[in-house]
Amino acid sequence: MSTHAAQERAGLVFAGLCAALGAFAPGFAVLTTNSLDALSVAAGTTAFAAATGVVLLAARGELARLGDRRALPRLAAMGALGTGGAFFLFFQGAQRTSAIETALCLQVEPAYSLLLARAALGHPITGRRIAAAAVTLAGIALALETGGLSGALGVAFLLATPLCWQLSHLVALRGLPSVDPLVFATARYVFGGGLLAALWLARAAAGGGPPAAALAAEVPVLALQGIVLSFVGTLLWYQTIARLDLARATAIVVPSVPVLSLVASFLLLGEVATARQLVGLALAASGVLAFVTGPAAPARAAAAEPRPDAAWP
Repeated sequence: MSTHAAQERAGLVFAGLCAALGAFAPGFAVLTTNSLDALSVAAGTTAFAAATGVVLLAARGELARLGDRRALPRLAAMGALGTGGAFFLFFQGAQRTSAIETALCLQVEPAYSLLLARAALGHPITGRRIAAAAVTLAGIALALETGGLSGALGVAFLLATPLCWQLSHLVALRGLPSVDPLVFATARYVFGGGLLAALWLARAAAGGGPPAAALAAEVPVLALQGIVLSFVGTLLWYQTIARLDLARATAIVVPSVPVLSLVASFLLLGEVATARQLVGLALAASGVLAFVTGPAAPARAAAAEPRPDAAWP
């Protein structure tokens, strides 16, 4: 097996693991925001993720890499976008919608990915990719069944979330080619989590926020959400985009999540998809299949694209 083929195969494995973890994220987001306000959940989740990354970097003797002056501005920007902004929007949206709707709304990401990957990375927008993305997004539109002002606001928050992720990925791919995935992931949660913590503390100083007892009761779930679903999921994602082109990685992972999340949402919350949602999800799955079985970005485009170091911590 050639080196390129081995890298591609490993990338697909990491993408599958990333999707499996991602399937539980919407259910846990709804579960935690049913008990706590969205800002507390976002700040608590990122705090556990950041602490995990700091411990791992310290164990490797590489904690100082977070303060590298050459990379610091981009690491901070990546954290502000990929965690600070994205988590704020994501949990605000999850608090106002169901787990199935939360997963569905995030499927707008392939549209952002195709456009941004073309504009910033030079990836081709082929007819097959356009058709696959269109089928996927049509399925999402069909399956979405949110009503009311609160639900509409939640949908708006969730639709904006993937744009933060995609901009963060572009910062990582174009500006930080020599930083390994563990530093990427830790920086994302340290800098983004710092912004969320500052917002949470400012609100607490003004007399807002949940009672201490309510916050303490959710610590185990926030820890699981931060360490496993967030931090480990982020590491898996960076291992994926280190091996697959950005648009393809996004189209494999992101639309697969709502299909897998049907099981996760039922297990966590007892949610059952409607017939309309099932049809929409079937369309989305068809779009994913068309994209995954298509060719990757041409070798010349992939070779020109900076990639994070593929070393696993």
